[in-house]
Amino acid sequence: MEERQLIEECKRGDSRARKTLYELHASAMMSLCQRYVCNLDTARDLMHDGFVKLFTKIHTYSGLGSFNGWMRRIFVTTALEHLRRNRIRQYGAETKDPEFEEQDPELSLFEHLSADDLFACIARLPEKYRIVFNMHAIEEYTHVEIAQALEISENTVRSQYARARQMLQRMVTKIWNTNK
Repeated sequence: MEERQLIEECKRGDSRARKTLYELHASAMMSLCQRYVCNLDTARDLMHDGFVKLFTKIHTYSGLGSFNGWMRRIFVTTALEHLRRNRIRQYGAETKDPEFEEQDPELSLFEHLSADDLFACIARLPEKYRIVFNMHAIEEYTHVEIAQALEISENTVRSQYARARQMLQRMVTKIWNTNK
């Protein structure tokens, strides 16, 4: 079934279409949720909450732009709302630290790393860095959008993103040196 037709049937409340849409996207949305919370049960709950929101709001999808992008935004927002509600860690302002100024990672190191290894490294980042890194590097939010979503300053976003990249670079270097 074509995606546009599937969406229209979901808008009409067709349960088979909803099930098909769920089955098509559940794996990707679970991966997205796991990037924001490391606990598998919590990620599963967020994925289900995201689908509930998606099916509740699907009538607002106008067909303009990517459905996948619209859907991903719902799931990212769901994860951020969960984190905000639970305030597991505060994001707080950070001071500039020259040791963590943004640098380009050695791309050759990343070429020798599997996607699973890279996602495992991302999962080991401190929560505030992991969230900012996911939003910017993977979900392609701008620094301004991240600052607004997390209710922190744009400079804090930039600092946390730079620190996340540097931490990832160290982890990747360590893995690469171990596998030589």
